[in-house]
Amino acid sequence: MAQPEIITFGCRLNTYESEVMRGHAEQAGLENAIIFNTCAVTAEATRQARQAIRRARKENPLARIIVTGCAAQTEPETFAAMAEVDLVLGNAEKMKAESWKPIDFGVNDTERVRVNDIMSVRETALHMIDGLSDRTRAFVQVQNGCDHRCTFCIIPFGRGNSRSVPAGEVVEQVRRLVANGYSEIVLSGVDITSWGADLPGAPKLGNLVGRILKLVPDLKRLRISSIDSIEADPELFEIMAGEARLMPHIHLSLQSGDNMILKRMKRRHSREHSIAFCNDLRALRPDIVFGADIIAGFPTETDEMFENSLRIVEECGLTYLHVFPFSPRKGTPAAKMPQVEKHVIKARARLLRAAGQARLSGFLNGELGATRQVLIETERSGRTEHFAPVKFVQEMTPGAIVKARVTGLGEAHLEARLAA
Repeated sequence: MAQPEIITFGCRLNTYESEVMRGHAEQAGLENAIIFNTCAVTAEATRQARQAIRRARKENPLARIIVTGCAAQTEPETFAAMAEVDLVLGNAEKMKAESWKPIDFGVNDTERVRVNDIMSVRETALHMIDGLSDRTRAFVQVQNGCDHRCTFCIIPFGRGNSRSVPAGEVVEQVRRLVANGYSEIVLSGVDITSWGADLPGAPKLGNLVGRILKLVPDLKRLRISSIDSIEADPELFEIMAGEARLMPHIHLSLQSGDNMILKRMKRRHSREHSIAFCNDLRALRPDIVFGADIIAGFPTETDEMFENSLRIVEECGLTYLHVFPFSPRKGTPAAKMPQVEKHVIKARARLLRAAGQARLSGFLNGELGATRQVLIETERSGRTEHFAPVKFVQEMTPGAIVKARVTGLGEAHLEARLAA
């Protein structure tokens, strides 16, 4: 193995940061290394990372193994205790070029763990990249960290407080990626609807999105990652409703459909707000589709409370559902609350996933016969404007956007042919 291998877990922000690390590691001449960029959202994500590290060591006994990301930031001692691991880097350290200079790994415990206080980080510098390996859409970091303290969430302790990337730097990165052939850009961050609060004049996310679309006219498709609807400003709402280049697919950080559970989570929206937000936006842009994160079995959740979450799938008209069985994270208030039994959590997660699959199947059925613009991701697959997966019979050119007619359905995808 010559060039370092990077294994990325979790969110789109991690995907972007892995590309920055790849550049740093290659420039430093780091060889025969496997870098794990971990996720800490759930205990299962951390378990999967540890399992992958052990497997990598068995398959590559001479490789140097470096662990970084949110799980390394929140649980450095967990990874430092693993005999397979040579170096643990914090989330701030991983973005610095000097962290990747060839060094002697594993000299002592002090050098093996390089994780500092993430709360002391006050700014997020944008690291310019030319593209992302093996990907046809590019992610651009606009923000990092989070100022909110939802009772179930460990991420602020892995990412620190909210920091925004100045609009000019974001626009320049988008311009650079478009010039390199990327047709679709995804704006990413931890809490992107908080973008701008720490910048002069406290601009809102709608201002940033508007500037990108105006100043990069060659950009064909723009997406925004998961948003907090309670923070969506009027300009953002207006752009989501009427700008064709902003894709009609919005992912919501919903978490629950029950007001008492939302209060215990320390979320700032209500079920009524979420339903109204979806209805209002759909009235202005009828083809828009919504995705959402929902946690099954949050502490103290009763059957009646869970039913409210189940019902909100229909009431919001959700198409893509990300279901998370509740997982207590050490150091969070929710870990100390009365827990729901594990078998109940699993049963509720199954019901939510079934409801989500029914909604997705209904949406895909409704696409039969439609003509869509598809971003080709591999030689035979791509995604529509609504992020629906598409498979083709004929070979395509990855990175191209083609006009296609939906001719059939797979189990969880559309089948299409090039339209005349």
